[in-house]
Amino acid sequence: MKTGITVMDAMTQKPIVLSPLDSIKYCSEEMEKHHVSTIIVEENKKALGVISEQDIVRNILAKGLDPYKMKLEDVMEKEIITIKPEADIFEALVKMRDLNIRHLPVINDGNLIGLLTLKDILKIEPQLFELMVEKFELREEQQKPINRISPQEGICQLCGEYAEKLNRVDSSMMCDACKKAA
Repeated sequence: MKTGITVMDAMTQKPIVLSPLDSIKYCSEEMEKHHVSTIIVEENKKALGVISEQDIVRNILAKGLDPYKMKLEDVMEKEIITIKPEADIFEALVKMRDLNIRHLPVINDGNLIGLLTLKDILKIEPQLFELMVEKFELREEQQKPINRISPQEGICQLCGEYAEKLNRVDSSMMCDACKKAA
């Protein structure tokens, strides 16, 4: 399903970037200062890594490591998943959903030109939110008032079309036609 809105249209054009030699302490100060949860680590316009608030909490603080002594290069995610600026935001959202990530560095001719976040997409196309819902972890799900009897409507994950009734096939939600073809 194409929305007609490109990644370039929705992305943050000036993401916060730091050097791999910057400290985790400085990184967290920059996150707070700019109200962001993700920072790109780069050198010479080349993205080398990404670090998020979750990375700091789960990979440093929860493990008892000292953020004052660590550099970004020590803990940044080096396997960066990126997207091109001409891609449709639906494609970006599917990628984010499938890989369980909330941000995609935007790369053009090998250079970092922006950052697309889940918030960027949902501000522009809030109806795409349902694509992400199934990946969210719900604590105490059995106690939530979720209607489990009526069929779920939404966007088929196979063909990308809206359907009044979706069927769960393995870990995907599909319309009747795609379910029959699968």
